[in-house]
Amino acid sequence: MTVTDPIADMLTRIRNAVMAGHDDVLVPLSRVKLPIAKILKEEGFINDYEMLRGKLEPMIKIRLKYANGQPALLGLERASKPGLRVYVGKSEIPRVYGGLGIAILSTPKGIMTGQEAWRRHLGGEVLCYIW
Repeated sequence: MTVTDPIADMLTRIRNAVMAGHDDVLVPLSRVKLPIAKILKEEGFINDYEMLRGKLEPMIKIRLKYANGQPALLGLERASKPGLRVYVGKSEIPRVYGGLGIAILSTPKGIMTGQEAWRRHLGGEVLCYIW
């Protein structure tokens, strides 16, 4: 099945799995989604992720994180959409929930958090907000 916005599809799958209380979720693999999963793990929003090479299509298995029955991921929001791209310069990188959340950016040096892009003096496309 063809998806017009694969990043929004990934975020929706994760959001639905968290709301349903699942331990893990499967997401189709792409070279954009893998760095996003890596950032989610590094920032402590998920426990782990792994690539699965199946017979049909490669997938990413994301293990969700819960503490005392509460999910570590409280919200995910797609910022830049296929019909309306959102670009920011170094000085315009948004802070999510006063620094409690993260913005994920696609920069010329790769996909990274807003804080890392700010440290490297880079701007780029704001992919999503996570808190």
